[in-house]
Amino acid sequence: MRWRKLGHVFSVDRQAPWMLSHAANPVAEQIEAELHRIYFSTRDRDNRSSIAWVEVDLRRPTEVLRIAQAPVAGPGAPGAFDDSGASMGCLVRAGDMRFLYYLGWNLGVTVPWRNSIGLLTSRGGADFERHSPAPLLDRGHHDPFSISYPWVLREESRWRMWYGSNLRWGKEQKDMAHVIKYAQSDDGLRWEREGRVALDFKSADEYAFSKPCIVRDAPGRYRMWYSYRGERYRIGYAESGDALEWQRRDERVGIEPSASGWDGEAVCYPCVFDCGGQRYMLYNGNGYGRTGFGMAILDA
Repeated sequence: MRWRKLGHVFSVDRQAPWMLSHAANPVAEQIEAELHRIYFSTRDRDNRSSIAWVEVDLRRPTEVLRIAQAPVAGPGAPGAFDDSGASMGCLVRAGDMRFLYYLGWNLGVTVPWRNSIGLLTSRGGADFERHSPAPLLDRGHHDPFSISYPWVLREESRWRMWYGSNLRWGKEQKDMAHVIKYAQSDDGLRWEREGRVALDFKSADEYAFSKPCIVRDAPGRYRMWYSYRGERYRIGYAESGDALEWQRRDERVGIEPSASGWDGEAVCYPCVFDCGGQRYMLYNGNGYGRTGFGMAILDA
């Protein structure tokens, strides 16, 4: 694979009190033809995240056409699982319903944070609403510490989810051992977890995966892009025949930081999608989204 970078699409520059910095975790939704709405996570002055969007035409991806004037979702009520912020996860269509799975932030005392997975729903193109004030997936027997960014793939008879899970906490953030695990569901609402690890470390220098993105190219052919972290985030790539057992092939990912600029130090948080026979990738660069996101197209 070789990804050709199309340019820097968008960065936040104090557009609103709730959108002061960061455009992280970009996810594309096709509106019509080449017109796409790109959802992302932004932050306010207290570092609390909200979900926002911009619209772009893939024929001119660095020209932003519209910017959200209000958050899709912001921090929840005091004491709720998402009272410290809501970050973009993934978007799934099912008939006239849209399911937006997101990450809820809850700051901790003995540890930096506790994350859970929440759900927004929309019917017939209406605005998104919280499915519940409680998390859809929370800490439990198989995930006792924290769970994070979900990616959901709806197949013929089941819904499949890959999500982040801390194996532990330690004295430093790099002690958390954050892996990608697997869950499945019949309806996208009630999820079965068995603690199955989908993607694990291959080096002692790695300590976190983040934001998986899975594409099924054909029955028996699944591809995953994700962030993995040592000193700095990089984008990785894995393949699977059944979406359960994965083979890491990071050497084939075909995208690296640029020589300088907004993505000169890191690349992370990929979202891969297809349109018009072409395959595109949205991704973040330096500062976990502080410098915004860009777009690349697959050449081969």
